[in-house]
Amino acid sequence: MTLLRTQLGNTLRGHRLRQRRTLRDVSGAARVSLGYLSEVERGQKEASSELLASICDALDVELADLLAEVSLEMRLAEPARRTVRPVALAGVGAGRPGTPDDDPAAAASAETAEQGATETPVPEPALALVGGAQPARSGARATGAVCLAAA
Repeated sequence: MTLLRTQLGNTLRGHRLRQRRTLRDVSGAARVSLGYLSEVERGQKEASSELLASICDALDVELADLLAEVSLEMRLAEPARRTVRPVALAGVGAGRPGTPDDDPAAAASAETAEQGATETPVPEPALALVGGAQPARSGARATGAVCLAAA
């Protein structure tokens, strides 16, 4: 299992090295001690959200982009462990009509479905280009920017 702090550190180091910057340079810009930044990059320290934001600013990387990159890397690192887990929705059940609480047979079939669902692999979300070649809507400016959205 890959630890979050390890993947965060690897990703931060990758950004720093691609920019050909030293630990000293980034630690000074982020106002973090060189030793602490080194430990964060090696996955030995859990960085706070404030510290991560400061390091991201120093590397000119959006924190949300860093976290998305880390999330993707963690998903790719362990694809065999991904399974569907049933999620209880607030307000579902609890004696409402048409729910398994009303019908014991429906409750039994829902339980069987949950047991079977835990072995089903989760499909990867598809990415769609949004807004690239479409006309501007709602009076917004057309910038030609392309956004990625999960479909």
